Amino acid sequence: MRESVINSWEELKRVDHLIYVSLKYTRTVDVIKSIVERLINAYDFLMQAILEKAEEENKITEVPKMAVQRVTAVHKLYPYDQKMNSFLDFYMLLRKIVRAKTSARSEFRRHVTMTVEIDEGKIEIDIDIIHEYFDHTKEFFEYIKSSNYI
Repeated sequence: MRESVINSWEELKRVDHLIYVSLKYTRTVDVIKSIVERLINAYDFLMQAILEKAEEENKITEVPKMAVQRVTAVHKLYPYDQKMNSFLDFYMLLRKIVRAKTSARSEFRRHVTMTVEIDEGKIEIDIDIIHEYFDHTKEFFEYIKSSNYI
């Protein structure tokens, strides 16, 4: 469990570097997509830690392997925690974004934008929005760390 939390923190440090160094100098959609993938990894590690603790406390019999099953298991463990549920919904949105077909606009410029078409509609992710996604993921990390979930 502790290893999963450390791995999540390491992913967040990598995202920080991608945003403040790589994206600053390259400004490509590939970097934005890489950031989204790293954010997903950070969520995965935190959910792993939550479910490992639940397994230790005999709240679940085993930790699910598939991401959707993990989200469902965490939803079942904490059905009344609206903040947790909103974080998990955001995680599922990130997963949809990374799997969707992407297009680029204004690459190599300040307003580089990755556009994806998902069920909810068209989403445009630029530097400012990816910063918001990063902040939202850091907030999830702090929320989980400060709670009894791990």
